[in-house]
Amino acid sequence: MSCKILLVEDEILVAIEFENLLYDLGHQPVGIAADSRQALALANEAEVAFVDLNLVDGPTGVELGRALAGRGVTVVYMTANPEQLGQGVAGTIGVIAKPADNTELRQAVDYAIAVRRNAEATARPPRRLKLFSLPDRNPALA
Repeated sequence: MSCKILLVEDEILVAIEFENLLYDLGHQPVGIAADSRQALALANEAEVAFVDLNLVDGPTGVELGRALAGRGVTVVYMTANPEQLGQGVAGTIGVIAKPADNTELRQAVDYAIAVRRNAEATARPPRRLKLFSLPDRNPALA
């Protein structure tokens, strides 16, 4: 089943490669946002978002992920600096370290969609996806 996915990434080649993977998987990318303003403008169209931490407008990803989750979007962080998230961000699923290969990205997408649909028991997260605590995930959907 198709899902609407927002990519928040300022490295355009990384974003385009991920977007192409989403199309190949049958999902609907709602856009690529290089900063928090663009991401928030697309938030109402998204069901799931993959969010980098350091964007064109600076290290805004943590707060952006929190804001997107507050709007009911299922959020996975994707960054080369996962340690910046410490023990996690309430309302979000977790973080996957970049670079991630297509197999890991596919598994992360499947897992995020399963969490969104309250069916995470049917999907396995990729090995390198550090999960945050379950009770804090996407309270807007509970």
